[in-house]
Formats: sequence, structure tokens, C-alpha cells
Amino acid sequence: MSIENSVADAKQKRSKPSRLAPNYWPFVLPALLVVSAVIVFPWVFTLWMSVNSWTLGQPRTFIGFANYVRLAQDMRFWESLWHTATYTALSVVLPLFFGTLAALIFDAKFPFRGLLRGVFVMPMMATPVAVALVWTMMFHPQLGVLNYLLSFLGIGPQEWIYNQFTVIPSLVLVETWQWTPLVMLIVLGGLAAVPREPYESAEIDGANAWQKFRYLTMPMIAPFLMIAVIIRSIDAIKSFDIIYAMTQGGPGTASETINIYLYNTAFAYYDIGYGSAMAVVFFFIIIALSFVLLMVRQRANWSDMETK
Repeated sequence: MSIENSVADAKQKRSKPSRLAPNYWPFVLPALLVVSAVIVFPWVFTLWMSVNSWTLGQPRTFIGFANYVRLAQDMRFWESLWHTATYTALSVVLPLFFGTLAALIFDAKFPFRGLLRGVFVMPMMATPVAVALVWTMMFHPQLGVLNYLLSFLGIGPQEWIYNQFTVIPSLVLVETWQWTPLVMLIVLGGLAAVPREPYESAEIDGANAWQKFRYLTMPMIAPFLMIAVIIRSIDAIKSFDIIYAMTQGGPGTASETINIYLYNTAFAYYDIGYGSAMAVVFFFIIIALSFVLLMVRQRANWSDMETK
């Protein structure tokens, strides 16, 4: 009987008119056109310009990979690459440390905790250029408030962004002040998702505060820390506005990152072809960094799954 029913159902399905498969291209096509116009075309054009010699106001000449050979021999480019790496590393590590510390403090219950959280996150709401202008005044060797405060501690005036040895740490100080709250919010989200039962068991076993942080808190919030590292790395490596507004790459070239050097090459010296080659190399550096961070993030996910 079941076989006869199956045959009847099959005949009934064949007798129904077949429906055409839905066509989604009318909905996808506008997005593809926008992406092609905004992302794909500029990058293809940049690649094309990188194999040309073109100074603004002069005719364009195809030179192949000469710009890339010149880039490999350009010591100023390698110096800017080192400045970028130093600035990025410090701008990731310091906000990660202080943001995690702030999250642990604000995760505890105490009076006016919500108000203090709101005050703590205010720096990241300010625009980078406004932050740069305020900190430039604070860094002034004679009139800045920072040297005035240091005088109460018996420390002499510092040159801050006006010295080639302290300019990058000073810029990192601004970056840390503005983006530590972001790391704190990410880590607070991780702490809110941490179950309390393991801590109760650890207290019964006699674990102290450091042991609970080392063996319980850190492994459970590691994926959130990795998210903070990825966000901060992407933001720091492409930082331009704060550096340009405060130092413009100076004194000399002491704080000239790849972004600043690229901008000066293309829009101050009008060497469009060489600036395009620099942009292409910088793009592949970012791709490589993103690949490494995603691999580390994937390993963190696997470690978290194995722990569970």
C-alpha cells in the first residue's frame, strides 16, 4: 500500500507545473556595482599606476617594476616601516594591558561603578584631530601642563613630541589614552560571559586571586583579548590623523610611518607612481598581518573548544 501511495505522489508532483528558480541577481547586482566602483576599480588603478612613472603635471611613462626596485633600495621607506611596526606594537600592547586591568577593576561591584565607567569611556568618543590638538598643547615644553605636573615630582621638563627619541612613545601615550576604554569594553563583555561556578570551586580549593586570574579568567577571556588585539592592530597600523596633526612625521622623519611617507610622496612631492607602489606594498603587508592575526584567532577558538 505504501508503494502505491508513493507512486501516486510522484505522479501528482510531475503533473504540477514546475516553478522557475528565483533569480537573485537584480538584488545582488547593485551591491556588486558599488563594490566595483568603490573598492575594485581604485585598487586596479593603483596597481596600474605603480608600474608607471608619473609626476603630477608631467606625462605618464610605463616603467614596469622600477618603482618597486626603487622602494627596496629606499632607506627612508625601511625607516618608516620600522616606525610603523614600533608604533603599532606599542599601541596594541599598552591599551591591551591597561584595558584588561581597567576591566577587572570595573567588573567588581562598588559605589558609582556605572558613572565611573561612563567617564572612563569618554576619551574614545572624541575625534582624533581634536585629541591631537589638545595633547599637542599639553606636550608643549614650556607651556604644557604635563611638564608642569612633572615639576611637582622633581622631574625636569621633557621635550615629548619635539625630540626624536621620545616622539613615538609620546604618540603612543595619546593612542593608549584614547583607545584603552575600547579594550576595557571588549574585556568587560568577556568577563560578563564567564561562569561563576569555577571560581567557587577554586575558592574551596584554596586558590588565591592570582591563581584564579591565571588559570581561570585568562583562558576564558582569551578569545575576547584576541578580538581586541585584531581591532587595535588594524586601527594602529593605519593611524594617520593623530600622527599627522601632531608631528607631520617630525621632528625630521622620527615619527614618519608608512602612511605619512606615502601621503608626503603622493600629495606633497606629487610622485604619484612611486606613492602607488608604496600603497600596494603596504596593502600586502596589511594582508599578511591580517592572515597571521586570523590564524592566531583560529587557534584561540580551537583551544577554547578543547577546554570546553
